[in-house]
Amino acid sequence: MSGELKSGHAGLDEVREKIAAAAREAGRDGSDVALVAVSKTFEADVISTVLDAGHRLFGENRVQEAQRKWPALKDSYPGAELHLIGPLQTNKVRDALALFDCIETVDRPKLARVLAKECAAGGYEPKLFIQVNTGAEPQKAGVLPEDADAFIALCRDELGLRICGLMCIPPFDEEPSLHFALLEKIAKRNGLKELSMGMSGDYDVAVAFGATAVRVGTAIFGSRPTPVAI
Repeated sequence: MSGELKSGHAGLDEVREKIAAAAREAGRDGSDVALVAVSKTFEADVISTVLDAGHRLFGENRVQEAQRKWPALKDSYPGAELHLIGPLQTNKVRDALALFDCIETVDRPKLARVLAKECAAGGYEPKLFIQVNTGAEPQKAGVLPEDADAFIALCRDELGLRICGLMCIPPFDEEPSLHFALLEKIAKRNGLKELSMGMSGDYDVAVAFGATAVRVGTAIFGSRPTPVAI
């Protein structure tokens, strides 16, 4: 077992309690906020302990890493749902559709077109989120805020993709609430109900700004192990 795991999954309980408290403070129902447990870099034996605690929603960053761990886990734990929360290469789209229930990182027209083609060919209907680069960071994936409306229209209207919401990763050195507010504004004017935003350091803030899903890893699993080369 790798990494320094939170014993007895106190971490999972703590995160759930914090989400519930943030929701109450915002006048929301905590059950409206999904918790995506980010299991990237953790091995199946560690992930199993969280599944054994009853949690069923997880996020992975890399298709290849998920392929190594999750087919067997999904067989062993019916109802487990897996989100791709890392960048998706077009040559991995078919593999991603076969494994992931939701792809949160649709970020460019080429990827959207390949997704539409493969969904039609394979009969897939995954939930899809558009990633918005709210901080306009050159090193980060995501459509720019000023291009988001047109990209959403392309995905939904021209390509017929099932776009359920938006996702963002704020710059680590900026106030996250500004980015959460921007994402909510873009979603609202495009009639999108779901917002995947907030991670271990700021998910309570995200809940206050309307997050319907938060992506939390370290606060649940503890310190991350060194990624396994694959």
